[in-house]
Amino acid sequence: MEKDRFSVEWLARSSRGGAPQPWKRVSPPTAPYLVPAAALRHREAADGSSPGYEAEVSAGGARSVPARPRTKFSAAQLQELERSFREQRYVGSSEKRRLATALNLSQSQIKTWFQNRRMKFKRQTQDAR
Repeated sequence: MEKDRFSVEWLARSSRGGAPQPWKRVSPPTAPYLVPAAALRHREAADGSSPGYEAEVSAGGARSVPARPRTKFSAAQLQELERSFREQRYVGSSEKRRLATALNLSQSQIKTWFQNRRMKFKRQTQDAR
C-alpha cells in the first residue's frame, strides 16, 4: 500500500531526507498536534523547562540562566561531614537526613558533598601509589 503523497511520513522523509521521525504528542494546552520528539527535546532544552538539560551557553561562554552560587561550608559543618566520612564513605538516607538537619543543609548538598569527597579520596589514594 503506497502512502499518500502528503502524508506525515512523506513530509518527514522529504524535509529530513531520511526515515520518519518518532512522534510525540504535545500536551493539549500547548498544541493538539504531533511534533517530532527531537524538536520537542530541543525546545525543552532551550527554555530550560526539562530536567536534565543544562542552560544554553551563549557565544561568550556565559549562561543564559545564572548558576546557583557555590555553597561555602563552615568549619563546623566540614568537621562534622569529615567525621561522618571517616566512619562511612557512603551516606545512608537516615544519616543524610540527620546531617542535613544538624548542619542546616539540604539532603542534596549532603549527597553531593559525599560524592565529591569520595572522588577526592580516590584521587588521593591513586596519587599515593
